[in-house]
Amino acid sequence: MAYWLIKSEPSAWSWDMQVAAGATGTGWTGVRNHTAKLQMMAMKLGDQAFFYHSNDGKEVVGIVEVCREYHPDPTDATGKFGMVDFRSVRPLPKPVTLAQVKETPALKDMSLVTSFRLSVQPVRDEEWNLVCKMGGM
Repeated sequence: MAYWLIKSEPSAWSWDMQVAAGATGTGWTGVRNHTAKLQMMAMKLGDQAFFYHSNDGKEVVGIVEVCREYHPDPTDATGKFGMVDFRSVRPLPKPVTLAQVKETPALKDMSLVTSFRLSVQPVRDEEWNLVCKMGGM
């Protein structure tokens, strides 16, 4: 299994909205970055991702799971970009803030720190385990 981090502005799509989407999940539409597209193309069923509130909050708040692999994004009129569907798995008991991640030496090379603008990012196993621990799991 691979691990990822996906970002969303809570005013556009929040953790609570993701949870409300239920077991069928929802499509992660609107990604228009080629690097993020390649990351989504690499995702497989069952891969898990941190759900990160960007801009407002700047924190990892939950875990989602890929429930449908890369497929066309109906919001892209050009046909160049696709999407992955995610369903919520569980909230983090304690959200993990960007400040906490930056203050943790073992996470200094995490994509969240080094590629902070990218909306879909890979997460290494050791980073996943540490962030989960920081989040009370």
